[in-house]
Amino acid sequence: MITIIDYGSGNIRSAAKAFERCVREAGLSDTVHVTSDPDVAARADRIVLPGVGAFRDCRDGLNALDGMRDALQEAVIDRAVPFFGICVGMQLMATRGLEYGTTEGFNWIEGDVSALELDDTSMKIPHMGWNEFKVENNHVLLDGIKDGDHIYFVHSYHVVSKKPEEVLGTVDYGGSVTAMIGRDNMIGTQFHPEKSQETGLRLISNFLKWKP
Repeated sequence: MITIIDYGSGNIRSAAKAFERCVREAGLSDTVHVTSDPDVAARADRIVLPGVGAFRDCRDGLNALDGMRDALQEAVIDRAVPFFGICVGMQLMATRGLEYGTTEGFNWIEGDVSALELDDTSMKIPHMGWNEFKVENNHVLLDGIKDGDHIYFVHSYHVVSKKPEEVLGTVDYGGSVTAMIGRDNMIGTQFHPEKSQETGLRLISNFLKWKP
């Protein structure tokens, strides 16, 4: 069961449709289940956490689901269930977010979620639209994905990891911007794979077959 967490802060429908398409095209028997029930999340075989908006709002929305934070910790950390964080869902993996003050994250990835700092001040924030992926560290989930592949962003903050080996990919947008992070059984993308066409679908398909 592929469980997509619905806590009122994600583009749930688009994400679910993308995962359903990849399941279908891969000929898998997996089911895609959207839920706000922590008991369902605790039993999941794979977990997807989308998120759009401000870090604090997303964390508050997740906290409002009684037991969900514990269910995610148990599944992802204790049981090593494969986990995929998308956009703010990825940011929540970090130690803390620095948007509108300081908000604690999951601390699964050591680092802060900081505002984009652009060397080229003529470039606009939020970073919105297509950009070219750059592989920083090889990972099995990047099979078939290469430098220059196009991915889609909408964001003003990104994860600044304290461990370079956990940064799997970046893009250049007035400086280096974290595009993908990962360690052990978890990955996160600042870009939206459900909107990134062929590259995004390839990444989702790789995740569905991943056995960390």
